Parts: sequence; structure tokens; C-alpha cells
Amino acid sequence: DIPAIQKPVLGLYDRLMWESISSKAMRLQKCRECGQFRYPPGPTCSFCLSLKFDWELISGQAIIWSWVIFHRQYLEAYPTPYNVISIQLKEGPLMFSNLVGPTPTGSWIGELVNICYDDIGGDFILPRFRLR
Repeated sequence: DIPAIQKPVLGLYDRLMWESISSKAMRLQKCRECGQFRYPPGPTCSFCLSLKFDWELISGQAIIWSWVIFHRQYLEAYPTPYNVISIQLKEGPLMFSNLVGPTPTGSWIGELVNICYDDIGGDFILPRFRLR
């Protein structure tokens, strides 16, 4: 029985993102001025400083930029060993997550992945990734 992961405190700019994850259709802010996607959500575009944005559905496709396997436990909900991946979404932003399912042999860098939604209990869903 794995302890529950602490849910994020929902703020003004990330509430819609977490609601979209809960409905298994992740959306991110997309700048109306320059078209760049934002992650994490925030008040202004980091490229052009525009305050204008829409919430757009992402493709869920990504590439692994980096990875690590932790053998020391830092959080009760993550027994060792567990992996953390840095991925770049097809839409551009980088984010951290976990790889679920089969793992690559050798280096994971450059592996193509797709988003999957992991119901971790307590009515909470996390975006994670699987190899394509």
C-alpha cells in the first residue's frame, strides 16, 4: 500500500491545467501573441511578455532529454528505485515526470514517449509517460 502523493495547492494560473489532467486531456497556456506554449502556467509569456493566452490541448508527444533512477528515498510515496525523466513536449516546454511501463536499455535520452494518465488514488491523476 503506497502512501498518497500530496496534491498540489491550486493557484490562479495552474487550476485549469490540473483540471484538464484530471479529465485526461492535458491543456497548457498558449500565448496569443507569439504562439509559444507555457509550462509551468503563469501570468506572462516568457518569450514576449504578453498577458494574453488561451488553454490549448497538447498532443501528449514528447522526447526524453534526461533521466535518473533514484536509489535513495526522498518522498514516502516513491519507494526506491524510481525514475524521473526530463521531457520536452512536442509543443516545446520542458517538464519532469516519470516513465511507466517498459524501460529502454542503455541511455534513455532521445526516446520518444507519449503521455498517459496515472490514477494514483484519492481522486488524483498525474501525467506520466510511456515509450512510443
